[in-house]
Amino acid sequence: MLTIVIQAGGQSSRMGEDKALKPFLGRPLIQRVIERLAPIADELIVTTNRPAEYGFIKHRLIPDLRPGRGALGGLYTAIASASHPFVAVAACDMPFASKDYFESAYRLMVKEETDVVISKTDQGYEPFHALYRRETCLPIIEAAIDADQWKVIAWFPQVRLRVVSPDESEIFDPSGLCFWNLNTPEEFTQAERQARLPR
Repeated sequence: MLTIVIQAGGQSSRMGEDKALKPFLGRPLIQRVIERLAPIADELIVTTNRPAEYGFIKHRLIPDLRPGRGALGGLYTAIASASHPFVAVAACDMPFASKDYFESAYRLMVKEETDVVISKTDQGYEPFHALYRRETCLPIIEAAIDADQWKVIAWFPQVRLRVVSPDESEIFDPSGLCFWNLNTPEEFTQAERQARLPR
């Protein structure tokens, strides 16, 4: 049973406006991310500290459970709010978020009995397009926050981590675009151009 959590808690400082709500091909970007991942969700949640602005979304809206704790607090909120044992977390600014990737990650997690399935790219780990086992991860993340840790991956040494290799990522997501997050208006324009290309 899978919970999908779309995180809309970022500051969007480089964008100059809330990128989750910025029109992408004529609709709020977050709407596109939801529609891409909803087909595999037994439950879908959006985390946001501004629920009034997201009233058009017909899914549960959850504010930060540990306010002021940055990305790690956001990850804690995502996993704590889920009611299913497996939690796929995706950022709201990933227009090519991949249900195929998450389905493959789920199969890996079950088969290999791991706690986190995550890719590592040239930019490092991709914690906001990754799969987590709620029962194991939640208390460890909470302990990390209580210990005043801030890095979103600070707790990784304490769990069974399955790192998806670049070759595997290519199989899971042939487009190679699922980790692309949009931070500037120029990237938005570029991604819209990419999204219009025939598949």
